[in-house]
Amino acid sequence: MNPINVREFIAGTPFNRFHAGMLFWSCFIITFDMYDLVVYGSVLPVLMEEWSLGPVAAGAIGSYGIFGMMVGAILFGILADRLGRTRVLTLSVVLFSVASALCGFAPNPEVFSVLRFIGGLGIGGILPCLIAMLTDYAPRNRANTLVAVVMCFFSVGGILAAFVSMLALPVFGWQSVYWVAALPLLFLPLMTRYFLDSPASLLEQGKTAELRSALGKVNPTAVPALDATFTVSQAKEPGSPVTALFRNRRALGTLMIWVAFFMCLLMINGLTTWLPKLMVEAGYALNSSLTFMVVLNVGAIIGTLVLGKLSDKWGVKRVLVPMFVVSAVSLTLLGFGSNMAVLLLLVAVTGACTMGAQNISYSFVAQYYPSSIRSTAIGLASGVGRMGAILGPTFGGVLLTLSLPVEMNFLFFAIPGLIAALAFFFVPLGRKGTPKDALQGADAGSPVAEPR
Repeated sequence: MNPINVREFIAGTPFNRFHAGMLFWSCFIITFDMYDLVVYGSVLPVLMEEWSLGPVAAGAIGSYGIFGMMVGAILFGILADRLGRTRVLTLSVVLFSVASALCGFAPNPEVFSVLRFIGGLGIGGILPCLIAMLTDYAPRNRANTLVAVVMCFFSVGGILAAFVSMLALPVFGWQSVYWVAALPLLFLPLMTRYFLDSPASLLEQGKTAELRSALGKVNPTAVPALDATFTVSQAKEPGSPVTALFRNRRALGTLMIWVAFFMCLLMINGLTTWLPKLMVEAGYALNSSLTFMVVLNVGAIIGTLVLGKLSDKWGVKRVLVPMFVVSAVSLTLLGFGSNMAVLLLLVAVTGACTMGAQNISYSFVAQYYPSSIRSTAIGLASGVGRMGAILGPTFGGVLLTLSLPVEMNFLFFAIPGLIAALAFFFVPLGRKGTPKDALQGADAGSPVAEPR
């Protein structure tokens, strides 16, 4: 009997109920992932009054969660490739749900801060596991679209946090808003049915029974025989998964991806923090400026879905590079003002080509690296990106303190977009050891070159 090529088996499976279930629970997790991160902003005014917090202390507490995300993305990304994505993903969900729920019982700012950091660790561990898992088990030409749909639910989480805060906070107090964060724990037994480890890792560890079970879930109509043997298109990378990121001519690509992620998240966090203020400085009323924020996020959702579909057709890199160039152009044009309709269009394009493109860039990373180091790659890229996210609001604050012309403020925000475009442009593709799907848009289900 010829061995079953695992990637060809998965690639040839049509989108079915199992994929729909995996997608649904991934979206559910991402919704509460974002809910736990942003709900702090909704209760902040109440906390500042109840605990007599100043702006500096309140800002520091907020940053602990982001710092925890940075550490969690790196740490859990590496652990996922060593211990298995199912274990680490389950741990991450439990960690952020429990820590966030316990925030509702925190007696003082110190305990609250520690819980925010612990919750951030769990939040940071979600993306490296989820995106790698979706990429591993997506049908042919569906990986980017699936990742795009999941990433849109970050915005859903932000909306949920706002609605829960409006309804629960006045009636039950700020604590109740955090207790809602425990909801994923109730559904954990259902979620774990759709959590699967890397097929390459299962085969390398000799867990053929688990691999057969996973493939049977993915395609119930073609369950492999009990005596079936399996093969994968890529051999497991030897040594540490971190050092493997720089082997097989991937060093330049890894560094460029890190630069791109740093610049992307610096630009996005700086922009989302300061866009209303920048528009006020440009002479628009505050209500109009807040409208720009809504349009920015709507543009991001639409952009993520459209770019995901285009990436499946043309390849992620061919979409990312021009989109970040467009983001820089649209940001620059915002500084010169125009009628409201044109400005809203520019803001929507900016959201699509910054936040939307950044969401798709996770798919690029997942496809650039072999399955055995995929979570590590996503985790480290995300961690480096979080460093930029931490600096983004400070970058915007420095610009405003310089009292530059409005046009210059937007121009400086556009520069990181150009740097990100250049960084992605210089990521080498099509070499042996690099998945050709990142260039051709095939997706993780396609055959890839053997590592060298």
